[in-house]
Amino acid sequence: MRRAEIRRETGETKIEVALDLDGTGRSDIATGIGFLDHMLTLLARHSMIDLLVRAEGDLHVDDHHTTEDVGIAMGQAIAMALDDKKGITRYADCLMPMDETLCRLALDISGRSFLVFKAEFPSEKIGTFDVELVREFFQALASNAHVTLHAECLYGLNSHHIAEGLFKGLARVLRKAVEIDQRAADRVPSTKGTLSI
Repeated sequence: MRRAEIRRETGETKIEVALDLDGTGRSDIATGIGFLDHMLTLLARHSMIDLLVRAEGDLHVDDHHTTEDVGIAMGQAIAMALDDKKGITRYADCLMPMDETLCRLALDISGRSFLVFKAEFPSEKIGTFDVELVREFFQALASNAHVTLHAECLYGLNSHHIAEGLFKGLARVLRKAVEIDQRAADRVPSTKGTLSI
């Protein structure tokens, strides 16, 4: 049962995340940030991870704390659900087209937290959402899931398409990397014998 629930409460946010790595892509998302809800809904759908997110945050300030803390809680939930990582595929990469945009993502569920993020957005906002928060979410998730994640937009003209390509690409590499490799289902995919932090 590769499931996890995380509750995180600070002076700025109150977050609840529940996920099932072996789900069907169902989602129930309410962060108070419309664009983030959209991205998390498509992340769940394309990763096949069942995802529930509830967030209350200081949106009267801006969307930063809520976006980052949702990423933190989701990363913690992924790490918890993976447990000892026995049997996982571990590595995944993809090219994700989104109309005129093409994104490239690569993931290693390594136990080592690292993010390389290369994306230039032609606008500062998507609706009311600050585009710099896309990177903040990816950083929070990678750091707290203890994964190495490379995310790059090779080219694109539309900020919404760039963000969506990155989130859909993240979904696809998560889906593949957390899958159980039936040829090695009883082994941790490391010559060290462990992927713990």
